[in-house]
Amino acid sequence: MTPAVEALTAANVVFETLSYGHDPQAASYGDEVIAALGLAPPSVFKTLVADTGDGLVVAIVPVAARLDLKALARAAGTKRAALAEPAVAERATGYVVGGISPFGQRRSLPTVLDRSAMDQPTIHVSGGRRGLEIAIGPQDLVTITDATVADVAADR
Repeated sequence: MTPAVEALTAANVVFETLSYGHDPQAASYGDEVIAALGLAPPSVFKTLVADTGDGLVVAIVPVAARLDLKALARAAGTKRAALAEPAVAERATGYVVGGISPFGQRRSLPTVLDRSAMDQPTIHVSGGRRGLEIAIGPQDLVTITDATVADVAADR
């Protein structure tokens, strides 16, 4: 069990875990999840950590999109944002890159969820390790993480 699963269990929300055999040679973790689990791409989201200069913020965007850093800065109420260095993201969250979950992080970070998630009945995010996904309602994710919902994704 990961801290993400423990946090969701403690929050008493409905969620499902989905496991797959992670390939360390996979070019894209998100594409690997979609192929391995047969999920619809619009329902699969990646969890990224950005540095705003004022602190770290978590951004959750569709795997088929890239993060719009200017939009994230606006949503976070800061002037700028840049992707955090992997070691910084890992230290802050307690997870390895490719397995960063929005739940059960070492430090609770401000979170921004891309608005497109609200169009899905269920979204899929990392369960806290490579090879583990969590299926959860987007509103439950917003409630548990106290996320701001904003347009922060840009097309690839």
